[in-house]
Amino acid sequence: MRAGTVVMWLGVVLVAVGAALRFAPWMLSWFGNLPGDIRHQGERTSVYIPITSMLLISIVGSLLLSFFFRRGG
Repeated sequence: MRAGTVVMWLGVVLVAVGAALRFAPWMLSWFGNLPGDIRHQGERTSVYIPITSMLLISIVGSLLLSFFFRRGG
């Protein structure tokens, strides 16, 4: 698959996710609140480390890229 085609598909996915966040924010309200996401709030500081959420994004992204490149090659 050509690089231009991959960039176009990534653009389509980005627009779809943006539209979902804009018009239906409840669809991704679970994101960032998964078990394993670390949230600590002190008196003057707050720390948020979305370990599980980023792991999920990494797995889904890897699967999608693997699918696109195997299918085109």
